[in-house]
Amino acid sequence: MREPVVTREMIADPKTKYGDARASTRHFFLQRLSGASNILFTAFLIFIVVRLAGAGRADVVGLIGNPFVGIPFAILFAIVCFHMSIGMNEVIEDYVGEARSNRLAVSLNAFFALAVGVVGAVSILKIVFWG
Repeated sequence: MREPVVTREMIADPKTKYGDARASTRHFFLQRLSGASNILFTAFLIFIVVRLAGAGRADVVGLIGNPFVGIPFAILFAIVCFHMSIGMNEVIEDYVGEARSNRLAVSLNAFFALAVGVVGAVSILKIVFWG
């Protein structure tokens, strides 16, 4: 089944229904919320980078192994991956033409972001709890 062709007039007319309003609002809100939390965590990330500049492995494990540093760092990593997933979904929805390719690309994007987020957060938490 082919999707209807969307014209410029359809998009410009506020009376036409184009897309899912709730999903669009949810994506907009979640992207802004995750972006704001990323801004808040940026100072924390800068602290980690400056603190670990030129440090050896033992110093890195010692700093990230501190629960007050490692747990927020793992949360930051997960939020950044979530934000990346939402942003890439927007790019896919805007630039991938066919519905079948769009669904595959969105699914692969979700899998990739989830895999990177889980591997990164679990790796950080492993350092926190098991050194």
